[in-house]
Amino acid sequence: MEADSLRDFDIVVYGATGFTGALVAEYLQTHHSEIRWAIAGRSPSKLESVKKQLGNAELPTIEADSGSAVDMARLAGTAKVIISTVGPYAQHGTKLLEACAAEGTHYCDLTGEPQWMAAVFEKVSDMAEESGARLVHCCGFDSIPSDLGVFVAQKIMRERHGVYATHVSGRMGPSKGAVSGGTVASMLLAMEQGVSDPIARKALNNPYALYPAELDPGVDGADQKGVKWDDNFDSWTGPFVMAAVNSKVVRRSNALASLIYGADFAYDEAMLTTNRRSALLLAGGMGAGMLAFAIGPLRRMIAKKLPQPGEGPSPSERENGFFEFFVHAKHPDSTQKDVRVAVKGKRDPGYGATSRMIAQAGLCLAFDDLDVEGGIWTPATALGVHLVDRLATVDVVFDEQAL
Repeated sequence: MEADSLRDFDIVVYGATGFTGALVAEYLQTHHSEIRWAIAGRSPSKLESVKKQLGNAELPTIEADSGSAVDMARLAGTAKVIISTVGPYAQHGTKLLEACAAEGTHYCDLTGEPQWMAAVFEKVSDMAEESGARLVHCCGFDSIPSDLGVFVAQKIMRERHGVYATHVSGRMGPSKGAVSGGTVASMLLAMEQGVSDPIARKALNNPYALYPAELDPGVDGADQKGVKWDDNFDSWTGPFVMAAVNSKVVRRSNALASLIYGADFAYDEAMLTTNRRSALLLAGGMGAGMLAFAIGPLRRMIAKKLPQPGEGPSPSERENGFFEFFVHAKHPDSTQKDVRVAVKGKRDPGYGATSRMIAQAGLCLAFDDLDVEGGIWTPATALGVHLVDRLATVDVVFDEQAL
């Protein structure tokens, strides 16, 4: 990577005129204004509006169109780190990712689109390894609680018992939050590609879609779709919509760490429910929703009634939100030695918490002494304990629970 002194900025927030990007910019302005940073986007007038909202007339702005390779190369060349909130990434993210890989610029994003990630790995991996660019996907609510939750639970297991768990479960607990138009757009695009594109459909349905190509798949099958009883949590469970990306990211972390948890490592993810009826309603509702989204005319009709890009939860909704996510690591020989970690976050998980998660991921890439070189990494493999410690400062904590 070029010497840091040759870069104009420590961090550039690309997509600052969007809903989540503006929240990231607001967080940096409020809590990290001492760094060299800028905001970037396609519309100069909207960038000026963000500056006014932040009350920082001196904040540098960069006009850049995600569809222009020239603009993306110029943008990547200005910064040590690009934080990208411009989605859907399958439509708007590839040229920026390629530019960061070529320019040796560290990068993090909020994608929850495994079909896109699987498609770009081959295009950019070699460039990133050569340039030293650390590229880290999924640095928001998907998939930091899952990926770092497993990382923390396994760290405790290893330090305490000298082994790693070969079976870990992630369970979504209580939460309160809302959805933004950007997330809706990404979900709709994934559904559309899953229906029309056989390669994307294969990636979406393959539990090991994010595994390095040279490795044989592990033992996991499809994500949970129905209702199951979980003895570890003494609870009924139903499907968790974000398992489709989270589980793939956790498996990739194991693979990138040279299968540190074992080639037979298994991970499953579901949602805790209060009773069997709730689990059945959850499973039935998700099944009906997926079927509806798979039908083009019906998907387009539903889309018109959902939040549009740029729309999202109100400030009070964001501040009053929360989430709890649990990771249970099974000891290979004794249930008495199992480890459970609770990942708890204040604020709306998708926006209030996510904007702080990705901001801290960007700061981690910019300023922390990380152990990995260039390449396409996961939050756990690239940022690990550095990000765990940073997240505690923004009310996202990883605490062991007594069993």
